[in-house]
Amino acid sequence: MSYQNEDIARAADVLLARVDTLDDKAAILRAPELGALYAQIRTLPNEVKSSFGAELNALKTELQARVEAAADAAVELPLIDVTAPMDANAPRPSLLPNEQGSTHPLTQEMERIVEIFGRMGFVAEESRELDDQFHMFESVNFPKGHPARDDYDTFMTVETDGASDPFIAPAHTSTMQNRTLVKYRDQLERGEAIAAIVPDRCFRNEDLDARHEHTFYQVEGIYVAKGVHAGMLIATLQEFLQSYYGQELDVRVNPFYFPFTEPSFEFALSCPFCKGTDAACKICSGEGWIELLGCGMIHPNVLRMAGVDPAIYTGFAFGCGIDRLVMMKYGVEDVRHFESAKLDFLEQF
Repeated sequence: MSYQNEDIARAADVLLARVDTLDDKAAILRAPELGALYAQIRTLPNEVKSSFGAELNALKTELQARVEAAADAAVELPLIDVTAPMDANAPRPSLLPNEQGSTHPLTQEMERIVEIFGRMGFVAEESRELDDQFHMFESVNFPKGHPARDDYDTFMTVETDGASDPFIAPAHTSTMQNRTLVKYRDQLERGEAIAAIVPDRCFRNEDLDARHEHTFYQVEGIYVAKGVHAGMLIATLQEFLQSYYGQELDVRVNPFYFPFTEPSFEFALSCPFCKGTDAACKICSGEGWIELLGCGMIHPNVLRMAGVDPAIYTGFAFGCGIDRLVMMKYGVEDVRHFESAKLDFLEQF
């Protein structure tokens, strides 16, 4: 565009030539030359102000268009897959992940958990961060009206599913139990067991303190085949915990109640730190036992929901908080550290 006012024409030549040389092209809209021209308006005769202002606004619009065009061109640069393995011979090797950061401690420990269960024949499945109420409740034997379905305990969205029920942020990885049973149930007919774990993130409407977080991680486990019994459940958990803590442990179970298992148990292990000999122990307070997780034999209703005949097949299930396992392993005193993004805590791992 050609500008009639000499001051604006000179500024246009300078600014339009300069915009292409700037890394921050939007800075041209804050250029002192442009500000000086706007300040000049109030010194002009009234009969000139209108035409001067119109040309000045046209120049700003032209500069804005240049800035936006440059931004659109930048979007067309090749995309980077941040999940791909880093090339050690890349042009900017200083950005290699092992030089700039570390894996989060919970991620490290989840990989360790998957590795231990993998050696025991369990496959790992991923959970979801939003799910429907069928998989959260009905599929694991939580009937309508159960208190756990109250939104005071469970985070629910304003969006609804096909049944007009709000979607939820899963409060346990048991939301994947039905899907996992359905996915692998053909193995049962071939004489193979269903053995799977689901280590992933969960959400609960908790009052935050050193032992409670609204966002946490849990590992769910299921094993289904012919002739599965509670002794196999206890032996599996004992073997996992001994591998995880690197020492022999005593375990015990106490009767409990969960809607999705029958019979249900609370599972406790002997304190791997003081063996019950230290009243000042931060883990067991000298009692020698730590109530760790809930478990039991999968309820027949849960098997039926997934199309598995409970008259032929039985199975066990368990759910354990990963945050708590890690806190015990490393002596972490506050669960909120994991979500705090505090480098002085994360760099310890």
